[in-house]
Amino acid sequence: MIDTKDLKLSVASSPHVCSPVNTSRLMLDVLIALVPALAMAVYVFGPRALSLTVVSVLGCEFFEWGYRKLLKKPDSYGDFSAAVTGVLLAFVCPVTLPYWTILIGDFFAIVVVKQLFGGLGQNFMNPALGGRAFLMMCYPVAMTTWVQPGKWAGLISAADAVTGATPMSSLHKHLDAATGAYVHTLPDGVSLADMFVGNIGGCVGEISALLLLLGGLYLIWRGVIRARIPVAYIATVAVLCFVFPQGGMDRIPWTLYNLCGGGLMLGAFFMATDYVTSPVTKNGEIYFGIGCGLLTVFIRYFGGYPEGVSYAILLMNICVWLLDKAGAPERFGVTKEMKAKAKADKKAAKEGASK
Repeated sequence: MIDTKDLKLSVASSPHVCSPVNTSRLMLDVLIALVPALAMAVYVFGPRALSLTVVSVLGCEFFEWGYRKLLKKPDSYGDFSAAVTGVLLAFVCPVTLPYWTILIGDFFAIVVVKQLFGGLGQNFMNPALGGRAFLMMCYPVAMTTWVQPGKWAGLISAADAVTGATPMSSLHKHLDAATGAYVHTLPDGVSLADMFVGNIGGCVGEISALLLLLGGLYLIWRGVIRARIPVAYIATVAVLCFVFPQGGMDRIPWTLYNLCGGGLMLGAFFMATDYVTSPVTKNGEIYFGIGCGLLTVFIRYFGGYPEGVSYAILLMNICVWLLDKAGAPERFGVTKEMKAKAKADKKAAKEGASK
C-alpha cells in the first residue's frame, strides 16, 4: 500500500506533456556536437584551446552555483546549460585570451545576462554572445589577437605565440599602402580548402566550417534544433554575397569564403537556434534567420569590424517578440467572412467611441 504522506501534488497549467527528453539531455547533445570542433581547435592551436575551454566551463558552473546558492534558489548545475555557455564562450574567443579574462566573460554571461533575468529560459539574449560582446568592449586588443595555425600557444602564457591575420580580417576592406585604395585580399597560403577544414587562424571554435556543419546536422538529426533558422541564415548570406561580391573577386569564390570564414557556421547552428532567444513560430524562425543574415553581411561590408555574426544574432534576439507576433499562424477555423466581420465591428466601435 502506498504511503500518501510522502506524495506531493504539483499543480501546473496545461498542456501537461510527459517526455523522456529534458534539458540535460538536450544540452548534452549540444556538447557532443561541439566535440569535433574542439578537437580541431586543439590540433590547430595546441592544448591551450582545451584548457581555455575547461576553465570557461568551470567558471560558468561556479558562477551559476554561487549565484543560486547565495540567493537560496534551487541548484541547476545538473542541466549542463552553464557548461554549454562556457564552451560556446570559449569558442568565440582567441586562444591567447588570458584565463582571468574569460572568467570575467563567464561572470557576465551567467550572472548578468542569465541569472539576473530569472535564470534558464528567461534571458533575453544569448549568454555566450553577451559575454563575448562585453569582453570585446572591455578588452578589444586581447579579443583580436590571433594565433597562426600550427603555432601552438603556451599552456600557461600565450605571450610568445606567433600571431597573424585571420581570413576574415583580410577579406574585410582595408587600405593598401602601395596603391592607396581599399582592397579585399586573403592571407598568403590560405585556400578555400583550408577555411573549410579549419587550417586557419581565428577564434577557438570557429575555424572548421566542416566540423561545425557536421555538428549542426547531428543536432538536426537528434531533433534538438530545427533547420529553419540555420538554413535561412546561411542562405541569406550566400545570396547577398553572390549578388554583391566585393574587391573584384569572382562571385562564387567570394561567396564560399564568406560562408566558410568567421563564425557563420557556429552562429547559425549553435547560437541563433538557442531555444530561449529565438522565435517559436515557423514563420518567425525564417524571419529571424533572414534578419541575422542581412545584419551579418551588412556589418561585414560596411562596419569597422570584419565579423558580424555575434552582433547580428544579439540584435535579432531583441526582436524575437516582434517576429513571433508577425509570424503567428492563423487561428484554426477562422474564415475570411469572420475576419471581415471582426474588422468591421472593430471599425464601428472606434467610430462610436470617437463620437
